[in-house]
Amino acid sequence: MNNAIALYAKKQSEICVKNDSISPRLYEEYGVNLGLRDEKGKGVLTGLTKISKIISSKIINGETVPCEGELWYRGYPVEKLIGSLGSQEMGFEKIAYLLLMGELPQEEAYQTFFDVIGQSRSLPTNFTRDVIMKAPSADIMNTMTKSILTLASYDDHVADTSVANSLRQCIQLISEFPILAVYAYHAYNHYENQESMYIHRPDPSLSTAENILMMLRPDKKYTKVEAKTLDTALILHMEHGGGNNSTFTTRVVTSSGSDTYSTIAAAMSSLKGPKHGGANIKVMEMMSDIRNHVKDYSDKEEVEAYLSKILEGEAFDGKKLIYGMGHAVYTLSDPRERVFKQYVEALAAEKGREHDLLLYRNIEEIAPKLIAKKRHILKGVSPNVDFYSGFVYDMLGIPKELYTAMFSVARIVGWSAHRIEELACTDKIIRPAYMSVMEEAEIN
Repeated sequence: MNNAIALYAKKQSEICVKNDSISPRLYEEYGVNLGLRDEKGKGVLTGLTKISKIISSKIINGETVPCEGELWYRGYPVEKLIGSLGSQEMGFEKIAYLLLMGELPQEEAYQTFFDVIGQSRSLPTNFTRDVIMKAPSADIMNTMTKSILTLASYDDHVADTSVANSLRQCIQLISEFPILAVYAYHAYNHYENQESMYIHRPDPSLSTAENILMMLRPDKKYTKVEAKTLDTALILHMEHGGGNNSTFTTRVVTSSGSDTYSTIAAAMSSLKGPKHGGANIKVMEMMSDIRNHVKDYSDKEEVEAYLSKILEGEAFDGKKLIYGMGHAVYTLSDPRERVFKQYVEALAAEKGREHDLLLYRNIEEIAPKLIAKKRHILKGVSPNVDFYSGFVYDMLGIPKELYTAMFSVARIVGWSAHRIEELACTDKIIRPAYMSVMEEAEIN
């Protein structure tokens, strides 16, 4: 870092803050919804989509009533999609086909798509050495984004934004994301942590989840329960409506006419933000802190007492938040958490982690009541999918540096579907309106 620039910027930042601050009163006066959310938390309508749907309330007798959360992919509740899979069947590729193409594949179409994904799971010659292993970083999302933009240099049709070419590029990136993530971690672990280096080539006959576990581990071994749990996690993180930050970024950049690589790189930059894709890491940090201060996981009174300290800002990070609890959209329950819980329990049993699971269960029971009581929240608070996902990654031996990257390995499917839909539906650039409230100035 250039110290002169750093010192200059630190000093000048005070001027920036002073001149850039806008009174909250003006937002209210002009009816501007901060974060594109109204005072009740409802999102400002900015587009239409047929890809997915989120339901958190229903109209009953003319009134909006909270309901158990629902997540739909292309007309199917996600619970039914996952429930339709065999007990050991990997479903990532099948659900990816559904989100991209808009319909569930017949057997022949599924097998062709699976084979295309497997055959595309490779990188250009020397790419791993020349790009991924150069300047490795603990920030795997940054390393992946660098790789995505570099891959554009190997595409002879990078600027072709037709649906057919964009779909080709999206499928290629969906196939490559697991390699970009795992190899980026291995490079960092070798050069920065001084650990052994091993690079396993992906197996085209294996599913995405199986390949991730195989490439990540020195002995390449994994169990069916491990693979099934990771596969389910990926499906549940694939897509979550058009209103989340990274998906909206995908639509905005796509609308400008930009290429697929730049679009997905922009989405990655959005997802890595701690307010978006990094939530499961905060849950794990909080859980580690709780373990250090709660002696008996089965003692609900002891658990409640420490959670109260967290809410009062007297423990953990002082932010007065119990991470993994509550969601911007869901109130009574997060459907992804409901579905995921049974797989978490099966994995905990296989790993001998029932004791840790007991702590999670007690927090899941106690925290919502405590938050509602202390915050006077009437609509209810429930655990979200991030509450358990970090625990699952920990049981699978996936390092923390890869947590948000695992999110991206799944969400690349949703981003791709939204890019294709944006290209197919409109050629209008998204141009949100901003009102200027600057004051006139005179030159002395």
